[in-house]
Amino acid sequence: MGRYFQFLPILLVSFLNFIETNAQQEFLNCIYSHTSDKNIEKHIHFPKSPTYSFLLEYGQKNPRWLNSSSSHPIFIIAPINESDIGAIIFCSKKFGIQIRVKSGGHDYEGLSFRSEIGERFVIVDLFKLDDIYIDKNNETAWIQTGVTMGQLYYEIAKKGENLAFPGGLYPSVGSGGIISGGGIGTLMRKFGLAADNVLDARVMNVNGEILDRESMGEDLFWAIRGGGGSSFCVILAWKVKLVCVPSKLTVFTVRRKLHGETKNLLQRWQNVSHRLSRNLFMRVLIQNMGIGSKKIVQLSFQGLFLGRVSELLPMLNQTFPEFGLVTKDCFQDPVVNCAIGLPCIKKECFEVPWIRTTLYFASKRTNDSIEFMVNKTMPKRKNYYKATSDFVKSPLPKEVWGMIKTMFRAEERPMMIFDPLGGRMDEISKFEIPFPYRKGNLFNIQYMVNWYDNSENISNKKIKWLRELYEKMKPFVSHYPRNGYLNYRDLDFGENDGEYRYSNSRVWGEKYFDGNFERLAKVKSKVDPSNFFRFEQSIPHFSVST
Repeated sequence: MGRYFQFLPILLVSFLNFIETNAQQEFLNCIYSHTSDKNIEKHIHFPKSPTYSFLLEYGQKNPRWLNSSSSHPIFIIAPINESDIGAIIFCSKKFGIQIRVKSGGHDYEGLSFRSEIGERFVIVDLFKLDDIYIDKNNETAWIQTGVTMGQLYYEIAKKGENLAFPGGLYPSVGSGGIISGGGIGTLMRKFGLAADNVLDARVMNVNGEILDRESMGEDLFWAIRGGGGSSFCVILAWKVKLVCVPSKLTVFTVRRKLHGETKNLLQRWQNVSHRLSRNLFMRVLIQNMGIGSKKIVQLSFQGLFLGRVSELLPMLNQTFPEFGLVTKDCFQDPVVNCAIGLPCIKKECFEVPWIRTTLYFASKRTNDSIEFMVNKTMPKRKNYYKATSDFVKSPLPKEVWGMIKTMFRAEERPMMIFDPLGGRMDEISKFEIPFPYRKGNLFNIQYMVNWYDNSENISNKKIKWLRELYEKMKPFVSHYPRNGYLNYRDLDFGENDGEYRYSNSRVWGEKYFDGNFERLAKVKSKVDPSNFFRFEQSIPHFSVST
């Protein structure tokens, strides 16, 4: 008898695996029978297949969770037809399976490709839904949400030099995520966010119906432009407004060490960057350069101007004469002559078409091939990171820069990015779309720490460092609530409880959306009454109860 009982655990595991395998097969049979695509099986990737591993790894732009059980869906489904997603939704509801919808895979907390809730899930990978139709005459484009920003910029450039789109900086970012979260970028002071330039959309609701702006209604159309579309539906395509830009734009960078004199430049930047001409976007980056005893904390003033050098320099030198930027800096290649790992070029400037400015802000040279914008190869070395964000309504006191310098010298690969607001951003109501950071907000801060060794000890140390910096910044940024940007998602803000209670979710929801969170919750109650589209920071149903 004792020998019999010793085999019970093995028999139980085998029995449960048998049940799970049968359930998964029934789920697949359901999809096969509810789609018109007879080849759908070719687009379903199973855990033991090489394509599953490749898609999982390629899709995680922040691979911190690659070896975590939270990152392993039962299947990855990459539909080639929008209508196939209806079968996935129907069968997922029937079998109690959750879905994660991935456009580009840049969710900072990985919520487009993993689940900490403990529910079985499948990834719906949209990368094959990448059609782009550009109407040059009407200056619009329809783009499916598997399209990356780089693909969109590349196709716009083929139509001529005078059209652009005010999207994000990184070519591999998916249009589905960045636009539904708002879309900060270099053209926002002139034209607003990416989401401010959406004219129409095509979505699939929880019932598997494909809707456009007219049929979905203005409430849902409002919610998906900055409120995070994955809480409400599956976004299939956007119709966006393209914008007109000059044939030549100017990009530049001025670098300095972070010390006494440059702190005065930072104080001036805080006070004027949001009030400068809306044709000028000038951000600040702080990062370490060099290693060991040669490490310095470097400051970079990096800008884009919608015009030629001859127009930019008088304006720039009047406000920041210390930059010393002159015409010859913009019409010759900068000389690189320095030790490896140290800052080489104190200033640089280029007059180029718009598409080449997107290369520049993606850390490429302006004369590199624009084929980089559509390059989908995996990086040779994995970079792990943690990030968070703030919005600032009054200039930071001068002593903050000394604190930041001290913190940076204690870490290897930190970064802070300060993006100025103002211009067109000030003219749009904070209620126009869910993104509320309009007039009264000077700039956004993104904090980031990067590392190459993802061992538990190292990653915990890096995350602890970032949290400490974030806590030290608390007195100087927005408060009641302290705000953050949805596209720089941070689960430290809070997560839904098991019951998805509105009162609990307000803790993190109002950090992202301020007073717009309540309206988002009311839209959620209306369009997804069963709360099918749910995850750690999905919008909950509205409730007045505590």
